[in-house]
Amino acid sequence: MRKTERHFVTGANSLWHIYKTVPFWKVMKNFTVIQLARYTPFLPMKNWLYKTFLRMKIGEQTSFALMVMPDVMFPEKITVGRNSVIGYNTTILAHEYLIEEYRLGEVIIGNRVLIGANTTILPGVTIGDGAIISAATLVHKDVPAGAFVGGNPMKVIYTAQQMAERQTKS
Repeated sequence: MRKTERHFVTGANSLWHIYKTVPFWKVMKNFTVIQLARYTPFLPMKNWLYKTFLRMKIGEQTSFALMVMPDVMFPEKITVGRNSVIGYNTTILAHEYLIEEYRLGEVIIGNRVLIGANTTILPGVTIGDGAIISAATLVHKDVPAGAFVGGNPMKVIYTAQQMAERQTKS
């Protein structure tokens, strides 16, 4: 199970309670910064925007491709290690609103991680150092360090040990 905090609501679905969980002006500011960053091709500028205005924790030389969509409501719950690549149009969520509850969870992406295009990362997930995430993957659980994963549902294609053995045979 992913590591999330569960918050139950009564009455209308949890999304109707949105501005009880996060201030309206925070969402507006975050949305504006994210939209600017999504379209800028300047990697250092993106990282500066994310660190300065969204309070995301981002390691040196990490690259966010065009159209990456970090969580608009809780970006401060996202940590990305150094020298990682976040692929085109990837979505990183730190929240999920359901009918009778909403959930919040830290997303931790390690060092030297490669995330393929059009991937969605759900809240409460940790991706270990050196992991590779195939394009269009739904990351719904933790990814071990050095693993190669992909698909929907996400499956481990190779573990770090299997990848090392393949490289040794080559």
